[in-house]
Amino acid sequence: MSTGQLDPAQPESPGSTSPRTAREPGLWTRIRPFVMRLHFYAGIVVGPFLLIAAVTGLLYTMTPQLEKIVHRHELTVENIGQQAIPLSAQVSAARTAHPEGTITEVRPPTSPDGTTRVILAVDDVPPDYGRTVFVDPYTGEVRGALTTYGEWLPVRAWIDELHRNLHLGAVGRNYSELAASWLWVVALGGLVLWIARIRQRKQSLRTAVLPDLSKSGRRRVLSWHGAVGVWIVAALLLLSATGLTWSRYAGETIGDVRTALSWTSPSVTSSLTPDASASASGAGAHGDHGGPAASSASDEVMTDGVGINGVDTAARDAGLQSSLRILPPTDSNTAWTVSERKRDWPTRYDSVAVDPATGNVVDRVDFADWPLMAKMTNWTIDAHMGILFGLANQILLALTAIGLISVIVRGYRLWWLRRPPRATGLSFGSAPPRGALTRMPAWAAVSAVLVVAVLGWYLPLLGISLAAFVAVDILLGLRSRSRASASGAGSQQPSSAAHDPSREQYELSEEHRDH
Repeated sequence: MSTGQLDPAQPESPGSTSPRTAREPGLWTRIRPFVMRLHFYAGIVVGPFLLIAAVTGLLYTMTPQLEKIVHRHELTVENIGQQAIPLSAQVSAARTAHPEGTITEVRPPTSPDGTTRVILAVDDVPPDYGRTVFVDPYTGEVRGALTTYGEWLPVRAWIDELHRNLHLGAVGRNYSELAASWLWVVALGGLVLWIARIRQRKQSLRTAVLPDLSKSGRRRVLSWHGAVGVWIVAALLLLSATGLTWSRYAGETIGDVRTALSWTSPSVTSSLTPDASASASGAGAHGDHGGPAASSASDEVMTDGVGINGVDTAARDAGLQSSLRILPPTDSNTAWTVSERKRDWPTRYDSVAVDPATGNVVDRVDFADWPLMAKMTNWTIDAHMGILFGLANQILLALTAIGLISVIVRGYRLWWLRRPPRATGLSFGSAPPRGALTRMPAWAAVSAVLVVAVLGWYLPLLGISLAAFVAVDILLGLRSRSRASASGAGSQQPSSAAHDPSREQYELSEEHRDH
């Protein structure tokens, strides 16, 4: 790869007769081919996965409004009454209409025109799903029942699953984990390459963040590719990090790290026995999407002791506000658990445990007392899902998804435009030349290998896919070298160590397209 622009040869002094001597290549000149090759291959191979994630993510940003339109009948009442009937009566109405299964939680309405949700564990729904019965809090009328995933109603649950696993189950989750594992690598690599290009050409900051419309051809496409990437890079890093937290393999590792560093979300102790532990992590396998998994309880607990009415009153007297999740006890030694679940800003996650016999609050965990990293985890995940800042959050995510789609499409366009000048048909541009790792300083090459090994251990799909890239690349290199040897037999061409056809083709393409 030509490095004349990055490290020009030192000019001769006027009148000097000594031979021209090249300045020692700088560190970036020796590292750039490695970064470029990694960015190129990751973009080409992982690009389709990122594109699918971006398109389905864009669709997901619309789900709050779609949910309200599609499920308006279940979510709202026809007439707002003067006073709600007791919560126990609402639950009883739900059970009369739907006696199947067992109650796992109750969610009182969050607005005057909202309905109460009674969630049931039933056998005829997919794993991790439940049946939610919607009750008019003023009349006890059952407005309908839907199959739900946590707090997501069918339309959002369907799109959410499309985004996470393409409706392919556990196997499909590999696609989203692969995309999240590589997204930050591609984004950071592209940012470094773009900034280095701007600095090397001594261009202004405006050129880095705004596309240069005076250019044409490949240079114009590259300008749009780089500038849009700069605008969305911070959001892409956030989406990558939060996406990995609930991924199939890396998510387990991240969970172990959070537990070891005490970064997990604490929850109240629901056990009434004196030897119970003080608190435990409240997030289930899908807690970040729909909340912690609830245990089922018999209908009798709704009226035993103070009942659900007394528990609701005790929680509100303790300062808890909507949105509330009321989880019934599973046996006589378990307390009710009432938690706030207000995920938009300002968030509220306070929770209490209420003794079913007396209505006394026996344990409490306030969101203010959570570890900072546990708060950050919740906030960033809610931002990922467009919940934290409401409509503004949705718009920002939609713009990020559109930006990512445009960057990916332009990346493939750049590849296409890097074809040899007289190429025809479906021929594509050549890849950056091989040997990038060998041209790096020894310490940098060793460091890169070690970093990749560590990342591959903690992000398995990143490591496996990278190993596959390397294996395929080695095979292609051997085939290319074999063909070059066969075609050059008996000629006067220098050895392949000094003459790299792919490298020459790439440099010629760069020269032709960029200048």
